[in-house]
Amino acid sequence: MGKNLQDTVTLHNGVKMPWFGLGVFKVEEGPELVNAVKTAIKNGYRSIDTAAIYQNEEGVGQGIREGIKEAGISREDLFVTSKVWNADLGYESALAAYDASLQRLGLDYLDLYLIHWPVKGKYKEAWKALETIYKEGRVKAIGVSNFQIHHLKDLMQDAEIKPVINQVEYHPRLTQKELHAYCREQGIQLEAWSPLMQGQLLEDETLTALADKYNKSVAQVILRWDLQNGVVTIPKSTKEHRIVENASVFDFALSDEDMKEIDALNQNLRVGPDPDNFDF
Repeated sequence: MGKNLQDTVTLHNGVKMPWFGLGVFKVEEGPELVNAVKTAIKNGYRSIDTAAIYQNEEGVGQGIREGIKEAGISREDLFVTSKVWNADLGYESALAAYDASLQRLGLDYLDLYLIHWPVKGKYKEAWKALETIYKEGRVKAIGVSNFQIHHLKDLMQDAEIKPVINQVEYHPRLTQKELHAYCREQGIQLEAWSPLMQGQLLEDETLTALADKYNKSVAQVILRWDLQNGVVTIPKSTKEHRIVENASVFDFALSDEDMKEIDALNQNLRVGPDPDNFDF
């Protein structure tokens, strides 16, 4: 579960992925983005998560190049994720989308490439493309995002390779217990996007009380809860003090009782789209 920021979980194909990373959803191209990526790397982050649809892969790539240079590390020390967008979920189009992402990022390979959303009737073709890229050794690991149990079952009926990751909306108001249990059973690692519910949980009374108890911020309590639940997490921030604060979750542990109290906040409430009912 991680003793420090660079600790990893071993995915079912043997690839090691950091438990903790930086997300860049809704961070626009520009100096702020480049700086956030550089700052994260400088402060010990080794995992960066982007997506084609975020339209910021160029800036992420620049931040990576400048960040590894300044930190004196190599590209191999980093774990970089991107995702194929819905418009590109055909076989040929997903292959092309991967190349386009690499080109924008200025990288030779990705550590993890995901299908961003389970578009009905399309994700299986795209998965074949991801399997091809993986078999060619051009990506270290492949997975999915926003897949429910029935999507995973449907995908795996015809898949040669099982997804290593399912990245989903996951926070104390959306604990996804059944999905988590199913993924665990299948050896698919769950990863949280929007772990702080886009900031909506930072005033919650239960969490505020726990933050006081542990002398930590609400964000740190939530991110610690992720890790103790065995969920990889990628909080987004562009401010240096937040990037550092978010990662300062390896020097305390929540009690079982407090973990259960956080679990009990679940309302099956989403801030993002419903994977069973979206139209993009």
